[in-house]
Order: sequence, then structure tokens, then C-alpha cells
Amino acid sequence: MTSLKVTGLRLVSLLALQLVWVSTSHSATAAEPAFKTEVDKQRAIYQSRGEARPEGYVIDRGLLSYRYTLPPGFSDSLADLGPEERWLDIGAGEGRAVLDYSTSKYDVLHAQPAAQQASKRRGKKAKAIAMSIEDRRTPQWHETAASLDDETQIRYVYGKPLREYSLAELGRFNVISDVLGGFSYTQDLTLFMEKTLGFLETNGAFYTVLQDVHSERAANKPFYPNASYLTEIKTAEGSEMKMCTWLKSISCVQVTCEFKENWSPPIEVYQIRKTCDNVAVPKLVPTQYEAGTPPERKFLLSTPAQTTATR
Repeated sequence: MTSLKVTGLRLVSLLALQLVWVSTSHSATAAEPAFKTEVDKQRAIYQSRGEARPEGYVIDRGLLSYRYTLPPGFSDSLADLGPEERWLDIGAGEGRAVLDYSTSKYDVLHAQPAAQQASKRRGKKAKAIAMSIEDRRTPQWHETAASLDDETQIRYVYGKPLREYSLAELGRFNVISDVLGGFSYTQDLTLFMEKTLGFLETNGAFYTVLQDVHSERAANKPFYPNASYLTEIKTAEGSEMKMCTWLKSISCVQVTCEFKENWSPPIEVYQIRKTCDNVAVPKLVPTQYEAGTPPERKFLLSTPAQTTATR
């Protein structure tokens, strides 16, 4: 990745760049020396601390930036959660979004007219889990967790990649969010989506975002001159497949894609609702991975994308 591209990405102040690392340990591509070198560079970014942490590697994003970044459905989905339902935040960094949700700050930010409040399931909030590959908790996290009446209200998990968690460990969730976390950084998009949708309840929704990607409808070009999009997919025939098209080819999901061209770089945000349990994710093979915040990635579609009636 060029220094120009890295510098430009550091200017995005509202997007969180914390990663939950997801990759296939036996990938033939990852065994290639050049590929492994980039993976090692990327891992150094994830593990960086203090002044060594790149300026663009934001770990303290709050719930307000989630509302600004993700589709409008995210805020509505979170507000609709009842006390027996659950929210997972992938790539949570310090877990500030979960802290905001669990405290009175959320109620102030989401104050609504009485008529609207009557239609929402208010009272006790849903249980929330913040997930990070590194332990980024602050004293504020520990103080807030200790002050809650229910010690299971919020939880912070770390120390291993998403692919290593089992359903027995985490359970299922009604809402999953990822603001420039694993979805933007993973080497293995297929595995990431299989795991994420596996943790999602039927009729639950996954909200996420990508920077500098060819949008579903807009004729946008790569943000950086003489560069590729940050994430690209090619078919076996060599033609381009847009990210939104690939997501819509997953069985048992309904996908909405929205392009935000006024961002710098532009972003595309996704709402992915799970409609049934028979999820099948078309296989993508990584062909290029170049370390960055986020990395530049290219994939090859190795199995035909399916058009199903089960979405």
C-alpha cells in the first residue's frame, strides 16, 4: 500500500479501525512468503500500543459514531432490543460503544417523543458483548461493569480470533455490528461471514461498512489515483463482482447496500438480515493482501454465486 493511501486513511476520524482477526490457518495463499510478510505487518498493527499505534488505528469510537456511520436500521434495531435479547460488537476496541449503550448516556442520545417511546421495548437493556483481538479495556470499562446491577449486562471477550469462538461460548445475537473491524480486515471473507451469520439469530441483522469499494449503483472510481479499490472480487472468468452483489448471493439473507459518497474515502454500508438457518456463503479465495489501515485485499470467487429464493 502506498504512503499516500495510508495517510489518506488516517484522516477518517469517525470510523473505528479495531480488528477481530479472522483467517484460515491452512490457506495455501497465506503460505506464500510475500503474503505472510504482509500478514505479519498487519498483525504488528493490531498489537501496537501507545505511541507505536498508527494514527489511523482508532480504538475509542463511541456509539454516536456508529449511528453516524451505519445504516439507520442499526439505531432502530438497538432501540428495539428487549432485556432477553443480545448485541455483539465485533472489533470493539475499548468497548466505548457498549459502554455508551449500557449507561444513561444512551437514553439521553436516544430520547424520543412519548408516543414513539410507547412503541419501543424500554426498561432494561439488552445484554451486550464487546469483542476485540486485544484487551483494550480502560478503567472506565471496569468501573461501569462494576456499577451495573446485573454483572452479565456487558461482557468483554478478547485473546483469540472470531473463528475460534464456538456457539456454546458466545450464543446467538439479535444484532451484530462491525464498524471497520473484521469485515474490513479479514483475509477470509467467506469464513468471516459464515461465523458471523452463525452467531446471528434468524430475523436478526448484521450491520457493517467498507471503505473505498465499488458501490452497487454508483459509478465511483477508486479513491486514490492509479490505485485499486481497497476490496475487490473477481470471478473465475476475470470479471468484477461488486461486494454488494456477493453479499446478496449468500443464501438466507436480505441485504441492503447504501453508498455514502461524501465521505473521504467514500464508504458503502450494509444491513444484512438473516432470514433462515440454511446459510451458504460463496467461497472467496484471497489472491492479494497488503497491510494497511485497512488493508488492500483482492479475492477470487472459486464457487459460483447462487441465486436462491430463500432470502
